[in-house]
Amino acid sequence: VQLQASGGGLVQAGDSLRLSCVVSGRPVNRLTVAWFRQPPGKAREFVSAIRSTGHTYYTESVKGRFTISRDSAKNTVYLQMNSLKPDDTAVFYCAAGARVILSNLAGDDYDYWGQGTLVTVSS
Repeated sequence: VQLQASGGGLVQAGDSLRLSCVVSGRPVNRLTVAWFRQPPGKAREFVSAIRSTGHTYYTESVKGRFTISRDSAKNTVYLQMNSLKPDDTAVFYCAAGARVILSNLAGDDYDYWGQGTLVTVSS
């Protein structure tokens, strides 16, 4: 399984971006796919996940602003990010796993990781 993340860029506060994670090697609807981010100088943190069931999960700081979705035909998971803030500046990574348990969505159950895509939000 390979993951290819893209869609990052430099935007202003309040703008929107859509990140894409193209998954190859396994149907995306058979996986839990998540987005993590690593702000400059900080640890990586969980952002959002979509399970094989279609249920979605978000960290508190992005609820109402970010939306995770998937397109099974394109085997791609998206992260629509609206109302971006400077605090959202980070390298965003997508990750996938077939056996990610619900209680560990933000943990290290993911088997596959994509390369990062940088999101920079200016004030």
